[in-house]
Amino acid sequence: MQYENLSVTFAGQVATVTLNRPEVRNAFNEGMIAELTVAFEALNDRDDVRAVVLAANGKAFCAGADLNWMKKMAGFSDEENRADALRLANMLSAIYRCGKPVIAKVSGDAYAGGMGLVCACDIVVAVDTARFCLSEARLGLIPATIAPYVIRALGEQASRRYFITAEQFDCATALRLGLVSEAVAADQLDATVQQLADTLCANGPHAVRECKQLVQDVAGWPLDAGLIEDTAVRIARVRAGAEGREGVASFLEKRTPLWRN
Repeated sequence: MQYENLSVTFAGQVATVTLNRPEVRNAFNEGMIAELTVAFEALNDRDDVRAVVLAANGKAFCAGADLNWMKKMAGFSDEENRADALRLANMLSAIYRCGKPVIAKVSGDAYAGGMGLVCACDIVVAVDTARFCLSEARLGLIPATIAPYVIRALGEQASRRYFITAEQFDCATALRLGLVSEAVAADQLDATVQQLADTLCANGPHAVRECKQLVQDVAGWPLDAGLIEDTAVRIARVRAGAEGREGVASFLEKRTPLWRN
């Protein structure tokens, strides 16, 4: 597929989805939202892709919603507004639910909806000069569609503060809050992301998918009999699978598992 607002490239088993609207700080509009949804749904179905990097061209990672798009939305009916918001929500879900691990390569500032993109990813590597902001309240709006992902990433207490204050915070704060996995100098960003991608690709692809789903399903689930039963069923299923058997056998036989060949 040909994209107008982003690019999708491949290097080995790693796909890179790059936001490509640097002239507007990679702010998203309906076109970018649609393309991101299609791109992540397609990558989810590709067996030759083991990891995905979400990157951006230009000085900013993503400034949130495009101003011209926001002006257009001002004239929407209630029904049109709901449909538009649902498209954004579905795009974020496509990233979050992607069976491949997704690394956010944050090369610049992430504001508003850009924070949603970051928080929908599994691992976040950011330049140490990046700034973050949930700026919606300044405009009399709320960060509703991105809230499920931001609250999972920041936690309830920090989310409460930054939702209502709309303060900007730096990368050191994002690292302390757990939003950012690693903060690095700009000249180390590419190498750090590549090393993480290589690490992901060395693991069993089915196991990685199952691990990602495990976290999403178990987070917030009370430690009850249902959870205990569920986790036992999961490990039993994976152990009996071809990849699980191959992984254990290769370890015992001191050889490289087949998925690395």
